[in-house]
Amino acid sequence: MEGVKNVSMSEDFLEFHFPRFPVMPGSLILEAIVQLAGWLEAAGSDFARWVLLEQVRSIKYYGFAFPGDQIVLRVEAKGEEDGLSLFRGVATVEGERRVVVDFAARLVEMKSYEDPEEQKHLFRVLMREIELA
Repeated sequence: MEGVKNVSMSEDFLEFHFPRFPVMPGSLILEAIVQLAGWLEAAGSDFARWVLLEQVRSIKYYGFAFPGDQIVLRVEAKGEEDGLSLFRGVATVEGERRVVVDFAARLVEMKSYEDPEEQKHLFRVLMREIELA
């Protein structure tokens, strides 16, 4: 699955990370990748399941993401191990790697956290299948 994160100068975290050298924190890029894995699992389970990050197995940072950058996020399922789902995520800016991560996540019932029908609707909006009125 692929997603995009546009880094805007108006994002609150850039005020402090870092003063006069604003960059998107690597931890937030990791969060974006994990959320994308959640959408992958949700879409593949008819919105019955979501993922909760359990373990980062390896992560490498290759550079910064600056205001004005468009981060392309890719995530793929890599199987299961010890009751956890395994994923690999890659974040790039203009084709250059910024983050590569392998992580394990616990699958949870979507309805324990969110309304599955509402999330299905939001996913259709995100995928440009429908427009908001």
